[in-house]
Amino acid sequence: MAAKLLANLIVMGSSILGRAVIQAYKKALENANKSGVAQEAVQNMRRSSKAMTESEARQILGITEDMPWDEVVKRYENLFERNAKNGSFYLQSKVHRAKECLETIYKPPDEQTPSS
Repeated sequence: MAAKLLANLIVMGSSILGRAVIQAYKKALENANKSGVAQEAVQNMRRSSKAMTESEARQILGITEDMPWDEVVKRYENLFERNAKNGSFYLQSKVHRAKECLETIYKPPDEQTPSS
C-alpha cells in the first residue's frame, strides 16, 4: 500500500514539475523576445559568420600590403603544407580562406580561376 502511494506521489510530482519547467521556458522565450535578447543573439551569430576581412587574411598569411601575388602564394603554400603534415585542419582552413580572400583583391574578376 505504501509503495503504491509513493509511486503515485512520484508520478504526480514529476508531471507537475514537468509542466512548471515548460511554462518557465515559454515565459523565458517571451521575455527574451520582448527585451531584444533573441534578436541580439541572432545578430551576433551573423556577425561571427561574416567573410574574412582583408586585414585578417594578411595577418594569417603574415604579409604586408605591398607584397606581390607570387609571395602571397609562396606563404600560402608553406603554411598550408605545414598544417597538412602536423598542424590542424582548422588552421589549414583559415590559411586557405585567407588566400581566397586575397585572390579577389589581387586578381581582376576576369582572371580568377574557380577554386576547388
